[in-house]
Amino acid sequence: MGIKASRLNTFFAHRMSLAGQYLILQLLIIGVVLAGVVAVSLTQSTNNFEKVEGRRSLSAAESLAANPLLRELIPNAAPEMGSALPAMAETTRSTSGLQFVVLADRDGTVITSTFPDDVGTSILHPESQVEEGRGWAGDITRNGEHVLIAQVPVLDDAGKMVGIVSAGQSYPSTQELIQEIAPSALITLVIAVVLGTTGSVLLSRRVKHQTRGMEPREIAELFEHREALLHGVKEGIISVSPDSRIMLANDIAIELLQLPLDCVGQTLTDLDVAPQVTRALTTQQQQPDRQFLIGERVVVFNRMPVKTARKDLGSVTTFRDRTELTLLEQELGDSKATADMLRAQTHEFANHLHAISGLIQLQEYEEVIRFIDGVSFSRSKVFEDVSSHIAEPTIAALLIAKASVATERGIQLEVSKDSRLGRGDEQTARDLTTVIGNLIDNAMDAIADVDAPQIVISIQDLDDQITVIVRDNGAGIADEAMKEIFTQGFSTKDTTVSGGRGFGLALSRLVCRRRNGDITVANDHGAQFTATLRK
Repeated sequence: MGIKASRLNTFFAHRMSLAGQYLILQLLIIGVVLAGVVAVSLTQSTNNFEKVEGRRSLSAAESLAANPLLRELIPNAAPEMGSALPAMAETTRSTSGLQFVVLADRDGTVITSTFPDDVGTSILHPESQVEEGRGWAGDITRNGEHVLIAQVPVLDDAGKMVGIVSAGQSYPSTQELIQEIAPSALITLVIAVVLGTTGSVLLSRRVKHQTRGMEPREIAELFEHREALLHGVKEGIISVSPDSRIMLANDIAIELLQLPLDCVGQTLTDLDVAPQVTRALTTQQQQPDRQFLIGERVVVFNRMPVKTARKDLGSVTTFRDRTELTLLEQELGDSKATADMLRAQTHEFANHLHAISGLIQLQEYEEVIRFIDGVSFSRSKVFEDVSSHIAEPTIAALLIAKASVATERGIQLEVSKDSRLGRGDEQTARDLTTVIGNLIDNAMDAIADVDAPQIVISIQDLDDQITVIVRDNGAGIADEAMKEIFTQGFSTKDTTVSGGRGFGLALSRLVCRRRNGDITVANDHGAQFTATLRK
């Protein structure tokens, strides 16, 4: 049965139009309703028969029982004696239109009956109250036939029961009842079919207009294609209504935005979504590929408003995880800065050589010696300060390059004498490059307008942890900015450049947390950032 029902559903879904399916459904409903109406009508007809015919049978029996001649003859009557009683019974039956009339003595033995075979039998029934001197009407089964009867006692002048009168008729058959209600049922069926067909056609047209003329199977296929597309793409997709209610979200979106599985249908406020996520999903987007830090991931958002000619449908936002790419961009930027610094130093060395060459040509030999000693002392001091404390070549090169940048900007950058960093693996060197480079750049920006700006760097290489401290002599961090300093986008610089702004500290914290560490900030005659990374 299950297989047949499935095949039938498939047939209706793929072979019949929407109007045809509505018509079949309407006809089924009409059939069920008509069957119910027929059943109710049969029950009502039976009840009416019992009510009307029971009253008529009881009335006819009471009238006959009150006949003086019957009251005089019945006490001494016996079965098949005389013709007066049979004549009286038949007269009452024909006058009342009943099926049978029976006369019995006080013991219930039939004296005369419309059915001769009943003579001599008893008409008393357990339900009957006639023996108590009261009239009674009810239904019995007589020779396999359902019969409605009424029994009335015959009383003499002294009020003593001397006989019984019984009258009634058989219940109509189901076929007879159906024949009785058939005309009205047929009219009802015709009207219902006409109205159902008309309603089905009109409803089908309206639904097809609302569904752009597509049939149910086409809508189902469209939904399946949408679900496959929605959950098959590698980018996150989320749709938000004008009242900030999530209308759809695929698996990638739920994972990246850290939403509950039942987020669809709930508002962003009810879900307690992070402020930066709410901002990304509801704010008009001027530039493409806006970056946000969600948890420990850098996510790129693209929001597109969705409108029709009649109303605003909200927006659809696509986004993807760019954490690894952003970290690589930061590392590439640091490497490029190092290469630029090396090129600048090469250019500077060339200038020094040109100066030395000119002094030699002028035979200013003492000035040549003095110039070379000054340049040599300045360079060797920087290299010695870094190389004596930092054994990791990548970090040493980064610090030397940053020192050159700081010198050009009039900033004194020092590596503390207690700094120690041994050689490590490639991944640790990359992570330290990101953290140290961002902290130094942030410090140089913070003290750009300070007199005698200074940055001190301390790197401690312990057994299982590396600690980096970058301290400047700037104005420090405002109290209201302490909680936002590591938040993505916390920058007043141009945000239209490639990669965005305000990600340096956020990415540094991301790298530290990935290595089971963290970054903290405090004010101590300037800002002091402390970063810890597990090896």
